[in-house]
Amino acid sequence: MNLVEARNLPRHLGIIMDGNGRWAESRGEPREAGHKAGSAAVRRLVRACRRLGIEALTLYAFSEQNWARPTGEVDALMGLLREFLMSERDEILHNDIRLVAIGDLQRLPPAVREVLYPLRQASSDKSRMTLALALSYGGREEIAAAAQQLALEAAAGRLDPRSIDHTLLATRIPSLSFGDPDLIIRTGGEQRLSNFLLYGAAYAELAFTDRLWPDFVEDDLFAAIASYQRRERRFGKVGKPMPMAISQTGTET
Repeated sequence: MNLVEARNLPRHLGIIMDGNGRWAESRGEPREAGHKAGSAAVRRLVRACRRLGIEALTLYAFSEQNWARPTGEVDALMGLLREFLMSERDEILHNDIRLVAIGDLQRLPPAVREVLYPLRQASSDKSRMTLALALSYGGREEIAAAAQQLALEAAAGRLDPRSIDHTLLATRIPSLSFGDPDLIIRTGGEQRLSNFLLYGAAYAELAFTDRLWPDFVEDDLFAAIASYQRRERRFGKVGKPMPMAISQTGTET
């Protein structure tokens, strides 16, 4: 059993939900079945994070690169996204959760935007937890858009280019509006960020699991957080000195 300390939780948790397609294929089912099972895992995870007291949760729901997938699979994902937003609306509002979305939202189908935008507005004053959905999202694209915004402001004379530093750039990056991620979990066995929260992930702790996303349960979440809590976060500084070991002869080793 993995024990989680209530006093040392990651404030902002990011999750790369990987493995839906492989989960379905291993069962001889279409990939769309894996995405549907993955939606159930999202519900479990959001509820678990709310109970733990996680302040912000960012889920990598659909990347900018995912548009290159087969049309049928993309359409199924968009349908599941719409269904999730509709079915979870009451629970999100009732539990004081603020829903936000990051990414190129204009690329989303109108059927998704027509339920996403009203829920985002209706929950804007909620404060118990922030649930951020990364949709049509890419970390490189987000940084490029922020740089472009600063360049336009400088060209218009509203900004001195010499004042641009990493702190100013961060104010133009939407995924940082609720803080840097403290812990990023990736399911499915791969060990890479895949263009997720690249700027904010500079000092994030990383946790990788072979568990496919539809099979991800509370115990897996607790294991990742327990691992996070055992680590020393130094942010480039010198860590605490390790105690010297004393040999049986009484000499230091």
